[in-house]
Amino acid sequence: MIDLHTHTFFSDGLLIPSELVWQAKVKGYKAIAITDHVDSSNIDFIIPRMIKVCTQLRSEYEIEVLTGVELTYVPPSLISVLTRQARILGAEIVIVHGETTVEPVPPGTNRAGLLSNIDILAHPGKITAEDIELAVKNNVLLEISSRRGHCLTNSHVAALAKKLQAKLVINTDAHAPEDLISDEQALKIVKEAGLKKNDLEIMWNNAKELIYHNKKNKKGK
Repeated sequence: MIDLHTHTFFSDGLLIPSELVWQAKVKGYKAIAITDHVDSSNIDFIIPRMIKVCTQLRSEYEIEVLTGVELTYVPPSLISVLTRQARILGAEIVIVHGETTVEPVPPGTNRAGLLSNIDILAHPGKITAEDIELAVKNNVLLEISSRRGHCLTNSHVAALAKKLQAKLVINTDAHAPEDLISDEQALKIVKEAGLKKNDLEIMWNNAKELIYHNKKNKKGK
C-alpha cells in the first residue's frame, strides 16, 4: 500500500507521526505521506516539524515517509499562494481538500486547486468533466478515497477520470489507526468504484511516479 493522504494530531488525527508511521509499516505500507490540514495560520509551523520527523522515521523505520500538507477550506483565491508557500517551506506532497458531497467546502475549490501547482485533489466528489480536463492538462492526480462519506462519490470520480484519461490515486485520508488499509481492502474499494485490479496497479504506479518526480525536483534545487 502507498498512501499519500494521512493526518496526525498536528491537525485532527489521533496519533503522533511516529505512531502513525509505525502502524502503517506494520500494516505493510511501502510509503506514506503525512498531510495535515493547513491554512495560512499554521502552514509555517507544521511543515518544518514534519520535515524533521519524516526524515528521522524514513531512516529508522525503513519506510518511505513524505512531508505533505492538505490545504483545507482555504479560500479558492489563496490556494495558489499557499501552494507556493508550501513548496518553498519544503512540502513534498501538496493536496487540496476537494469539494465533496458531505462537507461544505467553498465553491470553486476544485477548480482553484487544479489551476495551482498541487499534486493531488482529494476526494473531489463534485468534480465536473471540465475540471477533469484541467487535471489532465496540469498532471494532477484525482483521489479515490477509502474514507467514509468521501468514498460515496468514488464511482463518479472514477468513471469521469477513465473517460477523460485522468490519473487516479488511492488514499485513505486516515485520521486513526483503524483507517489504514491493506492491499486487499484497497482492491475492494477500487472494485466498488467500478474499477479493476489493473487500475489499482496503475494508481500505485501513479503514486510512485509522483514520489520519484518530487524527490528528483527537490534534489535538483
